[in-house]
Amino acid sequence: MADPVVVTIPHRLGKEEAIRRLKTGFGNARSTFSQPFVALTDNWNGDHLDFRASLLGQTTTGTVDVGEESVRLEVHLPWVLAVLANKAKAIVQKQGQLMLERPGKTPPRTN
Repeated sequence: MADPVVVTIPHRLGKEEAIRRLKTGFGNARSTFSQPFVALTDNWNGDHLDFRASLLGQTTTGTVDVGEESVRLEVHLPWVLAVLANKAKAIVQKQGQLMLERPGKTPPRTN
């Protein structure tokens, strides 16, 4: 497995509001993308999230740690996707920022 993609996203929401928005964002993503070939699971423990996303046999796992002023995401990509790690990092940063900025809305898909 390749090195994980790590993204830190600053925010001014406070820890509780950031957690609320991220939970809403993951819930929206799960209901939007839940199909026979897609699986997204998330397990919150306080301000720490473990998640797993599977699509067509490729599985990505990661963690989110929410702080008072920033969110740290760490994503472990399968080797097939690791070659796209730089693009993946930009996508993860953008989607995370959108979850924090727009509560209750599903982030638009990024091509």
